Amino acid sequence: MSEFCWSVFTKPWSELPGDELGKLVAGLGFNGAEIPVRDTAFVTPATAVRVLPTFVAQLRDHGVSPISIASGLEEETFAACQAAGVPMIRIMAELGPDGYASSVRRIRARLESVVPLARQYGVQVGVQPHHGRFVSSSLGVLALLEGLPPEYFKVVWDAAHDVLAGDDPRVTLPLVADRLGIVNLKNVIYRQVEPARGCLGGAWKPWFVEGPDGLSDWAAVLATLAELGYAGPVCLTGQYSDPAVPVESRLAQDLARARGLVTD
Repeated sequence: MSEFCWSVFTKPWSELPGDELGKLVAGLGFNGAEIPVRDTAFVTPATAVRVLPTFVAQLRDHGVSPISIASGLEEETFAACQAAGVPMIRIMAELGPDGYASSVRRIRARLESVVPLARQYGVQVGVQPHHGRFVSSSLGVLALLEGLPPEYFKVVWDAAHDVLAGDDPRVTLPLVADRLGIVNLKNVIYRQVEPARGCLGGAWKPWFVEGPDGLSDWAAVLATLAELGYAGPVCLTGQYSDPAVPVESRLAQDLARARGLVTD
């Protein structure tokens, strides 16, 4: 199979301007990037229409293609993506205090409301499952998107959150294949944060680790993508819970590992 667009979520360096970020990302060996557009980042929702096109052009000068932005679904954000040539806005489906069913109805209504914007600006919406107070499974996201235009509403599949949901990539990837927009690679284990007491098992939380050290089988992920003929972006998210090693070193190692698992 041909090489993926090996991409990285640039959140660890979100305050860098485009030229500096492009040098860094290309130097790590990536040719794609997801850009956070947030109030704490270099590109903010308020400045995106003006700043994002130049920012993206600077990334491209270093051979780095924008695969998506992580932001909200305001019309200005769609307009900024169109102007900059960014194909997707990535979001997560956050649950509220009204419970799962009501939250899903509310999120679905919001997605339906931006169908005209996706069509007008030619920009996709990618929804990523996320452990915790979000729609947490790939199949939950798939159900959330049912009936929405598949050319504009995509699943952003995530290796770590898939395994946290108790799923298997050899099952979920084929099921979401028709809407698969981006594949996120990160990995995770559970770490005990409170000791067991008697018959109680204690408290555990997700702990994000390097590729070989986690519960997700990256070899199975990449083999399944090969079987599906997937040719879209594969994005390493740079999420590691232990700050002892610089994120750049871990990302370079994980990129080499992932590339080594790709089958022809």
